[in-house]
Amino acid sequence: MTTARSTSTDREEDEHSAGFILFSEAARGPRQYLLLRHRSGGHWGFPKGRIEPGEREGETALREVEEETGIDKIERIEDFRAVNEYRFRRGGTLIRKQVVCFLGRALTDRVVLSREHVAWRWFSLAAAEKALNYEDAREVLRAADQHLDGGPQPEPAG
Repeated sequence: MTTARSTSTDREEDEHSAGFILFSEAARGPRQYLLLRHRSGGHWGFPKGRIEPGEREGETALREVEEETGIDKIERIEDFRAVNEYRFRRGGTLIRKQVVCFLGRALTDRVVLSREHVAWRWFSLAAAEKALNYEDAREVLRAADQHLDGGPQPEPAG
């Protein structure tokens, strides 16, 4: 009898991040969402980052928004929390990533971009859906927009 062994040298890691879906509502205009274009990969996404040891999700989300956008005044929509889970490879490591997204109204539309990103823009819902590269991010955005319109909160993942 032969015992099969895995010959994979891949490592696996869990990564936990938190961030905000930021929106702005001008007095005469439609609701707009802030997206950032990442330096590595060139994809559009929400401001977010890794949860540091001892940090709570909400603390991380606020810290990351300020670090990546310069925005430090946010009116958090307290009853919204969405979780997005996905996997990707970083070198020879399989990353299992969980991202917690909060929803907040930016109390300024002035953005000071971090070095992690190459562009930022306020998008309408339809334009943001087109700009986002990943379907799971589009789903979270749609849930946030529906929530702002009085719809149900997304179901927690997992």
